[in-house]
Amino acid sequence: MNIRAPYRRVSVLAACLIGICWSQEAAAEKLSFKVALSGTQCVPPVDGGATGSADITYQPDTRVVTWSITYAGTSGRPTMAHFHGPATPDKNGPVAIWLTKQGSPAESLITGEATLTPAQAEQFTAGEWYINVHTQAHPGCELRGAVTPPKS
Repeated sequence: MNIRAPYRRVSVLAACLIGICWSQEAAAEKLSFKVALSGTQCVPPVDGGATGSADITYQPDTRVVTWSITYAGTSGRPTMAHFHGPATPDKNGPVAIWLTKQGSPAESLITGEATLTPAQAEQFTAGEWYINVHTQAHPGCELRGAVTPPKS
């Protein structure tokens, strides 16, 4: 009887398990990126001097997206903010996800998270979404920014 055979089997099994764990960890890598917001990206463009940015993270294996949006110089307090899409940069798209609580004006820092459906995740990672911040003076759009996730 070969006494080393069980040790080889254990070694091969351990190597396989390490490989599986490593590949799952690599596949689950979180994407973090920033989106610049301006009125010039609105359709039609808004010339008001407002600016903003969104820090976004996306976890592909769970399809969870989180956001933190700051803004300055808007004509008033934002009334709502959304992810919109799918849409190209020169077109408006439907609301995909509310970034603010429905019916409540936005706070000075807009934060939250959502779990995307598989179809939404495909649009999101393809760069087909944008962020839109609305105000009373500009109900269609005062700030907009294309959501273009980095390639993983």
